Amino acid sequence: MQIKTLKELAEHVNATVFGDGNIKISSASTLDRAGEGDITFLANDKYEKQLRTTKAGAVIVSEKFRTAAENGEIKTALLIAENPYYAFTQIMVLLFGHRKHKNIGVSEKASISATAKLGENCDIHDFVVIADNVKIGSGCTIYPGVYIAEGVTIGNDCIIYPSVTIYDGSIIGERVIINANSTVGEDGFGFATANGSHHKIPQVGIAILEDDVEIGTCCAIERGTLDDTVIGKGSKLGDLIAIGHGTKIGEHCLLVAQVGVAGSARLGNYCVVGGQAGIVGHINIGNGVQIAAQSGVINDVADGKAIFGSPAIEISKARRAYSMIQYLPDIRQSVRKLQKQIDKITSSNNPDSQESNK
Repeated sequence: MQIKTLKELAEHVNATVFGDGNIKISSASTLDRAGEGDITFLANDKYEKQLRTTKAGAVIVSEKFRTAAENGEIKTALLIAENPYYAFTQIMVLLFGHRKHKNIGVSEKASISATAKLGENCDIHDFVVIADNVKIGSGCTIYPGVYIAEGVTIGNDCIIYPSVTIYDGSIIGERVIINANSTVGEDGFGFATANGSHHKIPQVGIAILEDDVEIGTCCAIERGTLDDTVIGKGSKLGDLIAIGHGTKIGEHCLLVAQVGVAGSARLGNYCVVGGQAGIVGHINIGNGVQIAAQSGVINDVADGKAIFGSPAIEISKARRAYSMIQYLPDIRQSVRKLQKQIDKITSSNNPDSQESNK
């Protein structure tokens, strides 16, 4: 951890200081918990009230708060940045850095095939198994219990955490992070049913993770049946995510924990998928689509749409529709009463009905 002045932090993130630039910042925290020496940020207007009560040494905000600061409404020193959340990220990296990985070289307890090729400065921990014809780039860290099957290719500067399994033929790009207990390239869930039995279909595609992908813990990335499964450049997957065979995830997508994507679905670039959402197979989801948590997506989605619900519909319609659910029992009762009244009026105005009642 480093100690920096507010002025130094402003120069680092190309921001403007409002207040005392000589304040020393040694740590970071949330708006409500920050104290002297802490820096925090405001990126969501929902927490704007806390900006006026925070005890933080400094807060990173957008330009729109400059006037309030000039009017004395905000007493805390500010860093005014174009993108407060990203500026906070850069400062966190400067102050704390990322997790450090111990340089151990290649453990004698690792099992490495004679035909495998390792790049320079790799750290291979105990009980790693690297099979025939594997190629691993330079600067990779592979933690205990990892199994890398035949013919796998891994790029430079990758980090593979304990108990990860990478099946044969998979291709891993550069700077990829795969967190503990995840599996890449397992057989897809493909079976043909005949004569009362389910017959396994050979899965001849592979799984490809492009550069700068991060996979959370306990994820399953299936290989393709015929076509490859691809996780696009810069995409990030949370924990407990299942990606079906032949699925294509575009570049720079964010998939939150417990998402399930069925086989042969296609997601465009810069999509965001909320937790526990499910996407059926063989549909196309455009670029920049936002899918709310617990949604069930069963149809194609055009570029830039925000959807919610099960089945998922445009979020503006979904909010109105789902807000009515709690009133449905009352509406049902009202409809029944109205129907009885209509039947009574209809009956009283029907001569045939009156005659039959005599």
